[in-house]
Amino acid sequence: MHLDPMSALPRPEWIVLGVNNVCNLHCRMCDVGTRYEKSNFYANLVGTRPVDMPLDLIKRVIDQTAHQFPGAKLGYGFTEPLIYPHLSESLEYANGLGLYTAVTTNALMLAGHAEALVKAGLNDIFISLDGTPDIHNYIRGNRRSFQRAMEGIEALLGFRGSPGISVFSVITEWNIGHLAAFIDYFRHIPLLRLGFLHQNFTTHEVADRHNLTYGNLYPATESCIAGVQIENLDLDLLWREIQEITQGDYAFPVSFSPEIQTRDRLDLYYKSPQVLFGNRCRDIFRNIMIKSDGTVIPAHGRCYNLAVGNLYEQDLGAIWCSGVFNRFRDAVTAAGGLLPACSRCCSAFG
Repeated sequence: MHLDPMSALPRPEWIVLGVNNVCNLHCRMCDVGTRYEKSNFYANLVGTRPVDMPLDLIKRVIDQTAHQFPGAKLGYGFTEPLIYPHLSESLEYANGLGLYTAVTTNALMLAGHAEALVKAGLNDIFISLDGTPDIHNYIRGNRRSFQRAMEGIEALLGFRGSPGISVFSVITEWNIGHLAAFIDYFRHIPLLRLGFLHQNFTTHEVADRHNLTYGNLYPATESCIAGVQIENLDLDLLWREIQEITQGDYAFPVSFSPEIQTRDRLDLYYKSPQVLFGNRCRDIFRNIMIKSDGTVIPAHGRCYNLAVGNLYEQDLGAIWCSGVFNRFRDAVTAAGGLLPACSRCCSAFG
């Protein structure tokens, strides 16, 4: 890691851009899709105004990143970048300043944007798909969402200089038993990688326990649990699939996050969410997220809804080493690397 001499902190690796506050699908395991408005996750993704990050603000972010943290990557991540009206223009602007860019998307509208993304110089695209066609379409609440995503992938591959393509899939009660079949859909597509993600969630009990100690400064909420039934997961079947897939031979890397090495650990992950899984949060030392109104929060949308600064009031470098942000880092470090409500966050084991 490269140290910033002004702050003695590692320089940020990712600037996560919450470029808009709307989504065109309704995922059953997501607080936005289920409209669970009480969660931090919901507030971080769709709780600010304006709906779209203004062009002058995103250009300010890009300028300051290029000047202060030129090695950082710009990640267009929330809520659905392909419906952001300034996507192509801002990508082209960032590319002109030599910055790496990535887009995380459900790919519903990818076919219509493929050429513009290639021309804008997008480096990587991370596509979120949740299973074979019928399963994915059920989870997403759209009868052709899988087919349209695949059409978008094919459209991208039709252009020279297309971005690297990776696919990520959240493991749910609906797609267990079909993970290997899902991989087969991509056997002829030159993916950079395919990743399966164990669900990130916070139960009511975990949030309450967290808030007894940290609720005054860093309140936690139940999150990404309203539309799912964790007890419905067939963990025996999932464990057999994990073993089968990890021993498989594929044309691209296939991974699980977190990597769970034993059947007992799989039970622990899903049945004992109060038990910390992972050692420490690294993302508060390497990522920040900027919302559409200029508010900056630690790490990304799954973190606490803690404003550590605002781009309309301070520059990126000042926010990165601000007192509010550093006190939060200190609190997490003093707790051993994770707070109680961090127990099933991807940053705990990423």
